[in-house]
Amino acid sequence: MTLPHRVGLLGVPLSATSYAEVLDLLDVPPTGDRARTLAFCNVHSVMTARKDPELRRALADIDVTTTDGMPLVWALRRLGVPEQQRVYGPDLMEMALPHSVDRGWRHYFYGAAPETLEALLSRVEAMAPGIEIVGSHSPPYRTLTADEEAERLEEIRRSGATHVWVGLGMPKQELFVHRVADRLPGMSLLAVGAAFDMHAGTVSQAPDWIQDRGLEWAYRWAQEPRRLTSRYMVNNPLFLLLLGRELLLDRIGTRTVGPGAAG
Repeated sequence: MTLPHRVGLLGVPLSATSYAEVLDLLDVPPTGDRARTLAFCNVHSVMTARKDPELRRALADIDVTTTDGMPLVWALRRLGVPEQQRVYGPDLMEMALPHSVDRGWRHYFYGAAPETLEALLSRVEAMAPGIEIVGSHSPPYRTLTADEEAERLEEIRRSGATHVWVGLGMPKQELFVHRVADRLPGMSLLAVGAAFDMHAGTVSQAPDWIQDRGLEWAYRWAQEPRRLTSRYMVNNPLFLLLLGRELLLDRIGTRTVGPGAAG
């Protein structure tokens, strides 16, 4: 199945896609010698990739990089994708799980603290009665050794999973799905980040009206000001400044779309 085309934004290629298109893609088993990979990008993802070459390469290689945050949606609309919509990781997950029940998907959940993962699995079974969960694992916060990672990947292969949901936080989860894609062929790997915490109930999700206005960052900052102040108070103004420059360059026809992207 053809992947959605991508538009470069500040050096990161973003997929011009929709919930319906992503669900259709996930219904088709990937072919070839590597997994299908998906990541859900927001301002933090884009700004981190500008400073981190490894993450930038990973996002360029990942098959689908959706516009998880409204500022990226608005940016793509200004860059020639007028119908672009948000494809938000927690909402995609909430749609995909019931959607999968009669379609033969087999799910593996990788990430989060043990108590969060336990709560998530209970919530998943309530959201999608009859869902087939073939495995889960809460990895330690430290970096796994090569042997530990190989053992975990072998467990995922043995489970028969078709869809692996990865909630390790950004950028760890994006680097993980990119690194292991060639060792998990035939599967779809989805780096959904905060979706684990939100569906487990350990992190509150912003109301729809806040999300629609692009103010989810303020809602999350109010919940965790000590952890998120530097991220939002530095990244967000800098993003707006760089975006303004990008839009100006696009208007005069000198913008570079970046690696892995189609303008």
